[in-house]
Amino acid sequence: MTAHPATGPDFYKGKTIRILVGARPGVAYDLYARLIAGHLGKYIPGTPGVIVENMTGARSMIVANHVYGTEPDGLALGAISPDLYLAQLLEQKDVAFDWARFSWIGTPDRSAHLLYMRAETPYKSIDEIVQASKPPRCGASGAYSTAHYLPKLLEEIIGAKFSMVTGYPEGPDVDSAVERGEIDCRVLTISGFFSHEPYHTWRKNGFVRMLLQTGKERDPKLPDVPTIYELMDEYKIPAAGRRLAQVILSSALFGRPLVAPPGVPPERVKILREAFKGAAHDPELLAAAKMKGLGVVLAAGTELERLAQDVVSQPPEVIERLRKVSAREESL
Repeated sequence: MTAHPATGPDFYKGKTIRILVGARPGVAYDLYARLIAGHLGKYIPGTPGVIVENMTGARSMIVANHVYGTEPDGLALGAISPDLYLAQLLEQKDVAFDWARFSWIGTPDRSAHLLYMRAETPYKSIDEIVQASKPPRCGASGAYSTAHYLPKLLEEIIGAKFSMVTGYPEGPDVDSAVERGEIDCRVLTISGFFSHEPYHTWRKNGFVRMLLQTGKERDPKLPDVPTIYELMDEYKIPAAGRRLAQVILSSALFGRPLVAPPGVPPERVKILREAFKGAAHDPELLAAAKMKGLGVVLAAGTELERLAQDVVSQPPEVIERLRKVSAREESL
């Protein structure tokens, strides 16, 4: 990679920053990236332009690999899935990045996940899934996603059974499969579930029920839905199982991260982090987010950097158990 001279006050003047989004337009990752893009430039010296480009495929692995290998000049950012570190831990062949070496800019949102189930199925609780003779069919875009790992984690630590179907291009394709009756359930972020269609209509019509959420506390929007921590207490899960859960659930702490490649000059990383913070607190952005039903729960790049270093440093016994959990059952 090319070394760059120190950043002067006019480096960004007349330039354009590209934010590459690893998801299709209209989903939560895209909505957040466009909110940030609309306000980021005015907090950067030189007031550069900021554009958003969607580069879909492989659950944002394509974007992560592309941004990681691009010129480290501070002009290319990636909005990527927060659980890609799981693919790195398991040495997935498509990984062309080191999670801990990204230049972490920040996240505008942190959200726990929920597990929803079609209301017409017989499964009204996780306990009923544990006791069921026929497992529900849950969909995911890939075997290295939280949508795959949470059901498999429940299998590993409490004995629930799910039939996993992976290979859907993106989350909306999983939702469409649920609507067709092809599958029964899916895991996604709570913020995503309350931000756009089809979920507004689903909630209004009672199309799905929520069985579980992954936060340590119950989300105010889901006061009657138990947390996975309550479940682990109920089933008296030992320390090793809780350690495994912690690794998998760490994706929520990364939120919807914005990253730059490794090697960006530190002064430019600082500029981008400060601009990100300014944009995320901008009154116009907050008003627009509220109109779209998007919460803003900011986490700084410095915190994400520490988290990234921690999460990829796992002992062999955790990796081995993670391999067991990651085993696929069925693919499209």
